[in-house]
Amino acid sequence: MNTQPPQPARKDFRIGVLGSGFIVSECHLVSYRKAGFNPVAIASRSRENAARVAARHSISTVHEDYEALLDDPSIEVLDIAVPPDAQLALIRAACERKTVRGILAQKPLGMNFAEALEAVECCEKAGIILAVNQNMRYDQSVRTAKALLTDGTIGEPVFATIDMRGIPHWMPWQKELGWLTLRIMSIHHLDCMRYWFGEPEAIFCSTRTDPRTQFPHTDGICTHILEYANGLRCVIIDDTWTGPAKEGCPADIRIQWRIEGLNGLAIGDIGWCKDPYTTPSTIRYASKGDDHFHEPRWTESWFPDAFAGTMGQLLIAMETGTPPAISGRDNLKTMALVDAAYLSAAGHRLIKLQ
Repeated sequence: MNTQPPQPARKDFRIGVLGSGFIVSECHLVSYRKAGFNPVAIASRSRENAARVAARHSISTVHEDYEALLDDPSIEVLDIAVPPDAQLALIRAACERKTVRGILAQKPLGMNFAEALEAVECCEKAGIILAVNQNMRYDQSVRTAKALLTDGTIGEPVFATIDMRGIPHWMPWQKELGWLTLRIMSIHHLDCMRYWFGEPEAIFCSTRTDPRTQFPHTDGICTHILEYANGLRCVIIDDTWTGPAKEGCPADIRIQWRIEGLNGLAIGDIGWCKDPYTTPSTIRYASKGDDHFHEPRWTESWFPDAFAGTMGQLLIAMETGTPPAISGRDNLKTMALVDAAYLSAAGHRLIKLQ
């Protein structure tokens, strides 16, 4: 089964990268070079760090700051990889200049739905194609599951789960924003459910603080129930505590998903949280009448290979004039789902979405 994302015919679009942190150096640029894309310039809050990343990945131009890169008329695509509280201002600035043709923005698309909507409307007004880096959609097991749903192998879905027992590497800016899990990890899983099954009717979310995390937050350990009109129920567990694994207890680190349908069953294991994080994800699936599980395998992994998929879908949109697979307009529904999860947790109630 082919898990490779579609790629553009033209790969030499000139990409300018805003940001030089881990996700840029270890994922974006690694996957872009592997795919044959063309990152030509970079800027960061720290020019010194941007220069180190540029040297590692053979990027020819290091701009002094974000403004200088935004003023570069040769850049066709912006790859924005900055904290969410800084993202909208950069999108606004790009839209004012109207020099780039496409923007790949990070998730979350701003601090909340309102900021995401402003980003989308700003790009639409400027004639810039906006795509969002919801890269779990390009994990190989996740894409295989989508194919099994589309071709009827599993049949009509009845019940689905994503169960994360992992300890993410939190970013320093999260302390400033008071966020932990919902907008950082849960957003991947909520968007994945949308990718697989479409739009839920309602969400119930319950959260508690993560005992290991010292800064104030509410969204530590998060549990979600999604209700669909056809009866489908989806459950997401985002357990960032995972027991005292860092404090001396044997660990059981994993992210597993499961889809049960009327005709079959698929079970996946996400490689990202394993050591090393470049471990490929796996899947096993079977239908009624099979005498064993099918277990396709691949060498690619979510980190870093999925990032060629998220940039690729933007470049395809630019060369064909069609909306990107993960457009900013589509991502508003994921942002609304995240905001609804916060409302649900705060009010201890089911939130209707439609």
